Amino acid sequence: MKLSTGQFKPARYAAPAASLLAVLILAAAAIGASLSDYGARVANAREAMSSLHSIDHTDPEFSGFVVESIRSVRRSVPRSESIDMPQGVVETNNAWLHDELDQYENEPNIANRDIIAGRIVERLLGIEAGIAELNAAAAGAATKDAEKQKLAEILRRPEYQKPADEGESLFQKWRREFLEWLAKMFPRVAIEPSESAGAGSFSTVLQILLYTLLALGLGYLLFRFLPFFSTRFGGKNGKSDGDRIILGERVAADRTAEDLFAEAEKFALAGELRLAIRKGYVALLCELADRKVIGLARHKTNRDYLVDIRKKTDLFESMRLLTMSFERHWYGAQTAERQEWEDFRERYKKMMGGV
Repeated sequence: MKLSTGQFKPARYAAPAASLLAVLILAAAAIGASLSDYGARVANAREAMSSLHSIDHTDPEFSGFVVESIRSVRRSVPRSESIDMPQGVVETNNAWLHDELDQYENEPNIANRDIIAGRIVERLLGIEAGIAELNAAAAGAATKDAEKQKLAEILRRPEYQKPADEGESLFQKWRREFLEWLAKMFPRVAIEPSESAGAGSFSTVLQILLYTLLALGLGYLLFRFLPFFSTRFGGKNGKSDGDRIILGERVAADRTAEDLFAEAEKFALAGELRLAIRKGYVALLCELADRKVIGLARHKTNRDYLVDIRKKTDLFESMRLLTMSFERHWYGAQTAERQEWEDFRERYKKMMGGV
């Protein structure tokens, strides 16, 4: 069947077709171009403008190339378009680019054209950098979402779930095992039926024994560490009257490290070098305490003070050598020679100069 021209009436379909075309255009505009596509087109435009550097557009050999490059830039980056961003559709405004291109085409001087092209390239580079930052931020957000999802999956694993009911606690388990051990150590007492009133006596004895052991342990801890806390948090050096006990020696509150070392010097002049080294070591501990390097305590030994200073790397080696000299001559009862005292004295002075 043939359709004659009279049978086909284009005007009948013109209005619906135009309406459909308008809807499609509006839909495409609402969707917008992707950010990556926009970035690629900006890069193409920047490369095209870079290629026009020092080209004479009046030269017939290059005139066609220049015209096509300008058209390519205008097509790649229109005056305005919709870009689909993570936060929504954004309308761009690149009218500045087309104004610069108009100025470029109308400029007869090659040097001025290069200046205009340079401005365009720099600004397009800035747009590319901004797009790269947006892409990096979007990628980072996606990575964080993926990490959160992965963490949630890990935490859903059985080994990270709280048990419904574990029964006895760790302390209860220790208590039960301890009581069982005690029960094995002591024979059970046979209980006659007539003595049913005392049926729980054995359990009571075990509990009393347990509490007694705990009290003894607590008492030992108090005996061992109470002097330390009284020294740190009590009055000066843990004594209400201000006196200090250093390696078993009582040092009056008004005696300074200088006084103690002066006494050590007197012992050395008198030939009592062992006493000089001991008194010098006590003066050393007193000086370090006054300078807040260590804390004095009645129960502390020379090794305890050495441990206190182990983190002071600039002082530790000198402290170690002085401590060894003190131990060797005082506790080891080794006779001290004059040179050994002089070495002790020189190391003491050098160490105090570095505190």
